[in-house]
Amino acid sequence: MTRINVLPHPEYAPEGVSIEVAGKTTLCDALLEHGVDIEHACGKVGACTTCHVIAIRGFDSLNPVDENEEDMLDRAWGLQPHSRLSCQAIVGSEDIVVDIPRYSINHAKENV
Repeated sequence: MTRINVLPHPEYAPEGVSIEVAGKTTLCDALLEHGVDIEHACGKVGACTTCHVIAIRGFDSLNPVDENEEDMLDRAWGLQPHSRLSCQAIVGSEDIVVDIPRYSINHAKENV
């Protein structure tokens, strides 16, 4: 089992969250399954940046970033060297600490 520690976020995890998951699941699915309702406007297909997270620890244990994800990350608010789209980041065997940025760009939500 891999432990995912989510740093406190005012909307999604005010106290922070620590969960355990089996490997081979995406960070997004793991968070959603454990009550962290991170946005995922594109339906988890890597076509937006609403599920952007920063892997503070454990970045290297995630699957490699592919070209499509890299292109989308260029559009993410608050991009960092260890940024990932949580819907594309597959959990490995190393524990992970993630920070969910305070803001995300959600055109569907903002243009309503």
